[in-house]
Amino acid sequence: MKNILFLTDFSENSWNALTFGLDFFADSECSFYLLHVSNINPFKQTSSTSKPNQETVENVYIKPAKKQLRAVLKRITKEYPHNNNHRFYTLTDYGFFIESVRKHVFEKNIDLIIMGTQGVSGLKEYILGSNTGNIITKVKCSTLVVPEHATYLKPKEIAFPTDFALSNDIRILQPIADILSTKNSNLKILHIGYKEDQLNVGQKACKELFDDFFEEFSHSYHFLNSNKQVEDGIQYFIECNHIDMMIMVAKNLNYFQQILFHSKTERISYHTTIPFYVIHE
Repeated sequence: MKNILFLTDFSENSWNALTFGLDFFADSECSFYLLHVSNINPFKQTSSTSKPNQETVENVYIKPAKKQLRAVLKRITKEYPHNNNHRFYTLTDYGFFIESVRKHVFEKNIDLIIMGTQGVSGLKEYILGSNTGNIITKVKCSTLVVPEHATYLKPKEIAFPTDFALSNDIRILQPIADILSTKNSNLKILHIGYKEDQLNVGQKACKELFDDFFEEFSHSYHFLNSNKQVEDGIQYFIECNHIDMMIMVAKNLNYFQQILFHSKTERISYHTTIPFYVIHE
């Protein structure tokens, strides 16, 4: 059974992410932990600039959050009434968001975090927003990021950007194999920067490792010219290959952030529709 931590702020965007996760894991036995973290700012207190006492926290933050979580559970029961594979638990916390998520990942033995994110249109910040970016880079737990306009379709085509510099622990690729097996997907392994005949010895060895690991699955290799804008190249690749999901390994943050975090242009649209599955070692 998978233990999945779902992060919610009670927005429709977060509800969309939850329903995506429920559909994605519809045939898997899962325990879903629904977590809301209240961001307590003591300077918003009218009577004092000190931290609110426990009674204030309970009445102002915890009780309302619990009520909203019960409403989410009721909505799940109404819209997903017949799936006996899923169990649901609610969690409330307050304080520092990342610390809270880390704590619950450890205590609940979480296998995957699911969270929604808003798109780039009109934003002057990083594509995924600060909370999502922090979860991916600062919490060592695999994360499924669901953009605001993503709708669940069985992922037929999956893109796997890589620098062919994987560590020796090949087990990190197992979540990809699980998805390929359960969803009967095609894996498109994407490299940016070199042509295939320009790979060094280590990269060629990694490519051979991929061939062995994904031997029983449909997989292919694709190489993008690094002379062009990376985001534009990926956008073109996704559109031409009808990509439904991107899966990445988070070990190489420089390569990873180049793809996800550096663009601020509204011309890049895949970030608002394509879910990202980020694997941590």
